[in-house]
Amino acid sequence: MDENPQHPNARRAMTFALAASGAFLFWALGLPLPFLFGPMSFCLAGALLHAPLKGFGQVSVAARTILGVAVGASITPEVIGELPRMALSVALVPVFIGLIALIGVPFFRKLWGFDAPTAYYAAMPGGLQDMVIFGTEAGANPRALSLVHATRVLIIVTVAPFYLTHFQGVGLTNPIGAPAAELPLHELALMAAAALIGWKGGVRIGLFGASILGPMIVTAILSLTGLIHSRPPAEAVLVAQFFIGCGIGVHFLGVTPKELTRVVAAGVAYVLVLAALAAVFSGAVTALGLGRPLEAFLAFAPGGQAEMTVLAIVTGADLGFVITHHLTRIVLVIVGAPLIAGIIRRRSEPPG
Repeated sequence: MDENPQHPNARRAMTFALAASGAFLFWALGLPLPFLFGPMSFCLAGALLHAPLKGFGQVSVAARTILGVAVGASITPEVIGELPRMALSVALVPVFIGLIALIGVPFFRKLWGFDAPTAYYAAMPGGLQDMVIFGTEAGANPRALSLVHATRVLIIVTVAPFYLTHFQGVGLTNPIGAPAAELPLHELALMAAAALIGWKGGVRIGLFGASILGPMIVTAILSLTGLIHSRPPAEAVLVAQFFIGCGIGVHFLGVTPKELTRVVAAGVAYVLVLAALAAVFSGAVTALGLGRPLEAFLAFAPGGQAEMTVLAIVTGADLGFVITHHLTRIVLVIVGAPLIAGIIRRRSEPPG
């Protein structure tokens, strides 16, 4: 039962107003990524203050299709030609996931007292929605999973730009796309069609991460066949940032003091563990000459796929390199999730 009786549309209107205020303030102050960090910060503050907020549902999902199109448009024949060069660093991703499981599951089990299914799905750096769905089916605590993963994404998205600008000297000023007025109308129409067809088609065939991967696949085909030559317009990418920021903040709606001191604290502590592992692997990729420091950092940063796509775009990183590694990580986690769930379920069943 909803604790707040206010009409959902009124709550969404308040959420939008709060997020828009955050975006405007961050933009006026000249802060980085105002359309991402402004909504995220204001919605997070509102959620922790128990303001009557509500997410945007399918509108937010639709906004993620823009990022799928952006990645797909970056998959060119030149990028395909670079895939063999990425093979060695991509081969490190399964080792990365294996170490995360070996360290993360005992971390949540022994230190924080999570049950086995919750510990496993909290440790795995997959998509937030995917891990909550799979975890719930395996008997995990969905609220704990949601908070742990939302905390992970929140911290990574906040800290990564600071690290890149202050320690790697990378600017967040790369053009996110040309204005819509400068793009050919037929390419805009093709990108819109790719977003819709890819998303809904992906959902129909049960594709994981359909809102991003579906549009990415369809747009990649259009790019490789020479039908489009541009990324989505800047205005569209800003809309995607806005709704991603809102979504991260709203995930903390209704957090209790007990959850703050236990579940969110566990999520914060775990980010430090993930950051140490990611630093080792990104450092290895750089030291072995398999990738530049920027791409290596973004490829192994354990943030969400959508958030890492935004950072790759605004830093001017090699999108193909970054997304190939994240897709490998997500595929491994998603494919492994049902298998591990079955093992956990069998071990937890009483004998006889």
